Amino acid sequence: MTGIRELHEWVRAHRDDLLADLAEYVGIETPSDDKESLTRGLSWVDGWLRSRLGEPAAVRDFDGGRHGDIKVYDYPGAGEQPVLLLAHYDTVWPLGTLAGWPFTVEGDRATGPGIFDMKSGLVHAVWALRALDAAGLPRPAVRLVLNGDEELGSPASRPVIEEAAAGTKATLVFEASADGAVKTSRKGVGLFQVHATGVESHAGLDPTKGASAIDELARAILALHALTDLDAGTTVNVGVISGGSRQNVIAGSARGEIDVRVSSAAEAARIDAGVAAIKANDPRATVTVEGGWNRPVMERSDAIVGLYELARDLAAEMGVQLRECSVGGASDGNFVAALGYAVLDGFGAVGDGAHARHEHISVEGLLERTALAAAVLHRLGTS
Repeated sequence: MTGIRELHEWVRAHRDDLLADLAEYVGIETPSDDKESLTRGLSWVDGWLRSRLGEPAAVRDFDGGRHGDIKVYDYPGAGEQPVLLLAHYDTVWPLGTLAGWPFTVEGDRATGPGIFDMKSGLVHAVWALRALDAAGLPRPAVRLVLNGDEELGSPASRPVIEEAAAGTKATLVFEASADGAVKTSRKGVGLFQVHATGVESHAGLDPTKGASAIDELARAILALHALTDLDAGTTVNVGVISGGSRQNVIAGSARGEIDVRVSSAAEAARIDAGVAAIKANDPRATVTVEGGWNRPVMERSDAIVGLYELARDLAAEMGVQLRECSVGGASDGNFVAALGYAVLDGFGAVGDGAHARHEHISVEGLLERTALAAAVLHRLGTS
């Protein structure tokens, strides 16, 4: 067994084993906001990894604080530079979801909370390494990062991921695909809050004595939304607002929550300048904007294109067309790409329904992507 088609056949022969592992993993709930559940989930993953891949050369543990803890595994292999594999184990689904939505397979469709985003991806990665071992093919040294706070923006794991990327040859992010396409660029994400303070007064008796924070917030929202430039790939959305105390009181405070998406560092700088320029209209009021960039832009660099083309050509040997795309959502791959490394994102499940009740994967896609991951890892370990 030396070619990608043979790897694919080996994976196909182990279809039931892959599905059994996936069923058990999906059956362990790991909501991002439940530390106890995350700890149980990570413990299961740790034992499963050791049973499937053997003892790693090294394991490093990092405390996630109130978020899920982080583990970094180093497995030996060919080449001096390891390949970084990124996989988060947290999901958006609250504890108890499984009771009404268990793991189910019907034909080519497998469903369950977190299966698409992104529990299937870790199963791909592990069984890809097993396929190479079974074939007697060299595999590269691998550094696997598991984090439990990705759905929250990776506040605890970001520095761990960036440190783990140092000296690596390439990064494969086993996030779900976009209708089968891998992701070669992602937008940067900014999370901001706008705060307005005013002067309270009776709205009917003393309207001129007041300075409305809600009026200031409304003006700020218009200025913020005006920063949107769809042609440049930039969106600004004030998605949540609150303020005031009573209907007949000039509002003394108001606030809004802002989501920003940009496709380039230049646009991020433009947004920063636009946000800094927002001021109160009434001298008695104040308007401030807080927050910052949650994830940097993942721009389609030459290094990223080269890694995509490697995977695309190997997929063609399987008779599969591997497409690429740009998406508005961000992932942990953004952190690594911003450091200048080659990143192939969306290398996980083929399916649909991230964060939705119709979340599902294609079983054939599971087998196909596992074989493709094995072929890519083999090539990275021998080039």
